[in-house]
Amino acid sequence: MFHCRKLKLFKWYSMGKIYKAIIFGSNGQDGYYLSKLLGRESVEFICVSRKGNAVHGDVGDYGFVEGQIKEYQPSYIFHFAARSTTQHHALFENHQTICTGTLNILEAAKLYCPNAKVFISGSAMQFKNNGLPIDEQAPFEGSSPYAVARIQSVYAARYYRDKFGLQVYVGYFFNHDSPLRTEQHVNQKIVKIVNRIYAGSTEKLELGNIDVKKEFNFAGDTVEAVWMLVNQNIVYEAIIGSGKAYGIKDWVECCFRKRNLDWKDYVIVKREFTAEYDVLVSNPKLIKSLGWEQKVSFHQLADLMMDCSTSQ
Repeated sequence: MFHCRKLKLFKWYSMGKIYKAIIFGSNGQDGYYLSKLLGRESVEFICVSRKGNAVHGDVGDYGFVEGQIKEYQPSYIFHFAARSTTQHHALFENHQTICTGTLNILEAAKLYCPNAKVFISGSAMQFKNNGLPIDEQAPFEGSSPYAVARIQSVYAARYYRDKFGLQVYVGYFFNHDSPLRTEQHVNQKIVKIVNRIYAGSTEKLELGNIDVKKEFNFAGDTVEAVWMLVNQNIVYEAIIGSGKAYGIKDWVECCFRKRNLDWKDYVIVKREFTAEYDVLVSNPKLIKSLGWEQKVSFHQLADLMMDCSTSQ
């Protein structure tokens, strides 16, 4: 199992300074892989989440956020907390976590550690999508409560950056996965069901539009881009993606092929399903100009998730 420990006793010394970080929303895959990265970089950090093996607290509670930042005096603050859904039922939860959480972090940073580097996670889903590669100049579009919350948090980041000089970074995440995903996410749903079928299950895999194309990036690569972004002071907002789109059908075929199974014997396509988009792909030219490159390919990600699924 994967865990993010409450306190990592690594220290990064530079000219006598100890670098420290707080990860809000540490319980997801991004928090996990970032914690591993910070450990390699010998950065002391604490993990904050409403659940799991972390300091328990709500990023939407200003008193809590203020207390953590005031006491810990971090050099880096990462805001990953969010409910990973665009559905309307998560309207208030995502507003509280993403929008209010961002404001809480930024105000506390302004008051108690104005030299900290603050990272706010954004999403591909907050842009207007016409099927072409999306870059930093693409307009926002509030197509869901989740997108609205993300858009509001970016404007808050820009306000604190421009008005108060805070070093606030925004990384717009395109689809990224890992073995830590739940079956709520279609890529992991496919992986889990394929392995259960291989183990003898008689279930079928029900999917919507398998012709939808998106990116299949590895979360570990994504947080390496985040780390690269916050450790420079030229670019403050960047698309984080590979720029490579594959169909869900490609993922299905790949996963079944790895178990020597014909996907057509096990998949039921729900024709009445309406997808949120046909293609969602990035133009990562800017983040690549900083030196970032994707390391884990589509097929390597499939291997990682398929093999880890069978070992859990």
